[in-house]
Amino acid sequence: MKASERTRRLTGLALMTAIVAVLQLVASALVRVGVFAPTLTLAPILIGAALYGPGAGAYLGGVFGAIVTLTCIMGWDAGGSILWNANPFLTALVCLVKGIAAGWAAGMAYRAVARKDSTHSRMLGGSIAAGIVSPIVNTGLFLLGLFFLFPEYLTQWAAGAGKTVATYMITTMVSFNFVLELLVNLVLSTVIVRVVGARAKA
Repeated sequence: MKASERTRRLTGLALMTAIVAVLQLVASALVRVGVFAPTLTLAPILIGAALYGPGAGAYLGGVFGAIVTLTCIMGWDAGGSILWNANPFLTALVCLVKGIAAGWAAGMAYRAVARKDSTHSRMLGGSIAAGIVSPIVNTGLFLLGLFFLFPEYLTQWAAGAGKTVATYMITTMVSFNFVLELLVNLVLSTVIVRVVGARAKA
């Protein structure tokens, strides 16, 4: 990799890192879905994954997971704070694994559809594929982590909402957060294509 290319990569990743951190902190402070804050950071993770590959996506996903862990420690994420006080290691594990996996999966999905020197339609298809896969992995691993590692808290929250665990997971934890992530990603698919196209021309 040439020095100029390496510099552009580092600069781009630094910018995406800052955006991921700011967006997740804002989401934790201002937005709530039940006892958890929604994920608003998948868009910059997708852009980083499309520009620089699955490894960069995994890195940015790890930054996202670290910020989520921080909000759990600080008590800004009410549900995450409860889990952190119950078991810090497992809470950090869930936050980091789901973020890293979502970023890596986005990069792999984009690469599988939009290959190097691909057409605009392939890049758009890759962006849409990444935009669909990323929230599925992020939300899916989060729910699996809750179900297998923190079942007692999941049961309590469901009972407090007057729902079964399955209904609570689908209607409360999946419906809004997942749909919001998916819609934002799909809307920004054309933006991702433009960013990748502009970089390719440069």
